[in-house]
Amino acid sequence: MVHPYAVTGFLLAVLPLIATPGASLALLIQHVTDSGRRQALPVVLGTVTGLYVHATLAMAGLSALVMHSSLAFTAVKLIGAVYLIGLGLWTWRSAAPNATPVPSRQRLPKGSDSAYAQALLANVLNPKAAGIYLTLVPQFIAPHEPFGGQILTLATVHALLIALWLATWTFLILRASHALNGPRFKRAAAQATSVVLITFGIRSAVT
Repeated sequence: MVHPYAVTGFLLAVLPLIATPGASLALLIQHVTDSGRRQALPVVLGTVTGLYVHATLAMAGLSALVMHSSLAFTAVKLIGAVYLIGLGLWTWRSAAPNATPVPSRQRLPKGSDSAYAQALLANVLNPKAAGIYLTLVPQFIAPHEPFGGQILTLATVHALLIALWLATWTFLILRASHALNGPRFKRAAAQATSVVLITFGIRSAVT
């Protein structure tokens, strides 16, 4: 069992990381602006699932292997970067006002399944997210207690906090959408999302 003081310390340590805009927030803005509040849930669930994937990999030691192998780390980082840049370019292309219609087989899907998958991949393919469970989480684990349950407890706390953060942003996005409803706002939001995704992809590739 994780000590309450350790949980509080972990929350304070991870809060700045959650509050820093990232791919999950960018995807939330895109999907909620484009398709409404129902698209918020799959983005949140995809992000939370990604956290549990990292927690599970950390318990299995696979994340440690990736983080300590320069080749494996670089491969994961580049795959994640390519994914974010590609997703950003698709988003920009779909938002262009006079863009040539994309064939249905090539069009970026916008359903709940795709929102979930995009958020999941954006989190799983982010080595820095894995780093939280390899560098930050161990600081709040008691060595004499079973570490598996402690990691899952901290992952659940992490998931609840990030779900609350994204839910707050969903409310703000919906308020802005109602106030600025129209194709121009949706196009601007999609273009801003694409810029964020591409920026994070490039940053991931070069850092």
